[in-house]
Amino acid sequence: MPKKYKVIVKIKNNLYGTAYCVKYRVDDLLKFTLFLDKKWVEWKWFNVFSNVGVNKGKQLANFTKKSRPETKFV
Repeated sequence: MPKKYKVIVKIKNNLYGTAYCVKYRVDDLLKFTLFLDKKWVEWKWFNVFSNVGVNKGKQLANFTKKSRPETKFV
């Protein structure tokens, strides 16, 4: 079964000022945020998109270091 969410994370700016982003597929937003804190200490924000069902590809939420998810699901 595919992961519930597709997440795009801004890690930092490149040397030329453009955003350096990475993409993950996740089910639990709380565990994912802890993962970001360990692997990508400099992360800035992430956007959450649906990865299943009729809303596949639709943006569901966005979070920052200061405005984090409070539940594991959106």
